[in-house]
Order: sequence, then structure tokens, then C-alpha cells
Amino acid sequence: MNTSNRIALQPQLTPAQSEAFARDGYLIMRRLANAERIAAMRSIALTHLEQAVEPLEYEADVAYPGAPASRSAAGGDTVRRLLDAYERDHWFADWAADERLTAIIAQLLDSAAVWLTPNHHNCVMTKAPAYSSATAWHRDLRYWSFAQPQLINAWLALGDETPDNGCMRLLPGSHRMTIDADRLDEAQFLREDLQANTDLMATAENAELAPGDVLFFHAGVFHAAGANHGDERKMAVVTSYFGRGNAPVAGTRSARRPAIQVREESNA
Repeated sequence: MNTSNRIALQPQLTPAQSEAFARDGYLIMRRLANAERIAAMRSIALTHLEQAVEPLEYEADVAYPGAPASRSAAGGDTVRRLLDAYERDHWFADWAADERLTAIIAQLLDSAAVWLTPNHHNCVMTKAPAYSSATAWHRDLRYWSFAQPQLINAWLALGDETPDNGCMRLLPGSHRMTIDADRLDEAQFLREDLQANTDLMATAENAELAPGDVLFFHAGVFHAAGANHGDERKMAVVTSYFGRGNAPVAGTRSARRPAIQVREESNA
């Protein structure tokens, strides 16, 4: 991964960090969440997984390539996501509105005010060691409906993320690319039978994370992840944001619930 994407956290993004995000569509900030916060969110997530606290999304629900066809199929009843993280516990809500987190989002969006969308991500993303399906190359914007495509995701690692346990992989600069419809399948994943796509996939970078690290990535960057071949469940808190001048399109899933303002102009 480019060294400019690995610069340690500073009080404010440096020009190099801002340029790296604009160029590549992602940026990793190390140790943005402290050990107490990580331990609390891990504990809550594990309890909610054990107790199957709704709302949940299962491996059979995601419809990723290779995912089980139903919850009764092998691995189909494995929880993939703890949905509505913001509403689950104050630890998740506090994180979504964290001062340092939203300050970085504000800089990347070039917007003093920032809103959290509760309708996309807003979850604890998990991959179980016993069963997890891989995620093919896609853009999050494929099913999102906003006036502008400028949305940013914050992926907070609650544990180590490596290629072995299915860390995120990204295609640098793909948020700036126009990809013709015939290069995508019916589910809007990159087709793997086209040379142009395999050439693009060959540029992939791994986003290896430690607990407390945050991967910021543009909702238009292509990303994928493998299955978890490790010994422990991989978990991350994922939240998505937009700035002033953007809004969900009325009547769509993106507008199902009202956005939550997590940063005001006065915070800038």
C-alpha cells in the first residue's frame, strides 16, 4: 500500500493525506479509536451475536457469489452483519459522532457539516471463521441513491484484519473511473471474464488493519474481500457519511430513515 496512505494520525489531515485520498479513494488512519472503546464495542458485538439480537443479516441474505442459497443451507444461518449499529448501544452512536472521526470526514468531504446515513452500512460487519462468503468487486454506490456520489465510509477494525481473515482489498483510483455497464454483471459486480477487468483487479491493494485503525474509503471505489480462513471472527464497525449539498433521493431506500447530523458548521 502506498506509504502516503499509512501516515500516522495527525491533529489535521496533511496535504499528502488529502492528496492520497483524492488520488486513491481511500486512506488509513492508525489508532483512531482507543483500547477501551474497541474492547467495549467488541464485547457488545459478541454478546449480540451470541444472543442473536435483531436486526441481523445472515450469510444467506447477502447474495454474494458463493453465498448459501438459503438459511437452511450449510452456513446460511451464520450472521454476517449486526444491523442498525447506531441504535444498538451508546458506544456505537458515540463512535459515529466522534469528534476526531467526523473532523476527518469533514475534511475529506470538504464540508463543515456532516451527516450519517442510517440506511446504508450502519452495522457491525462480521466474518465467522467457520463459514464466510467472499465479497466480489463492487462499488457501494451501486444500490445507493443520492443527489451526488460524494459519500465516505469509515471502517473501524475491532481486531486484526489480514489477507488470511479476509481484509478489505481496494482498486486505487477506481472512484474516478467510468466503468461501462457491460463490464458489470447483473448484480453490479465486476465481471471476471473480461481482460480489462482482470487488468484492473491486478492493481488491488490490501488494507491490513490493527484494532483501532480506520479505513476511510469513497463509496465509489471498487473493493472486495476474501473469506475468513483464520481462527477468530473478524469484526468491524462500518458507518457512512455525506456532506452539505448532498442528500438521499426521496422515495428510495437511501431516504427510508432521516439522516443524522453528526457534525455542525460550528465544529469546523
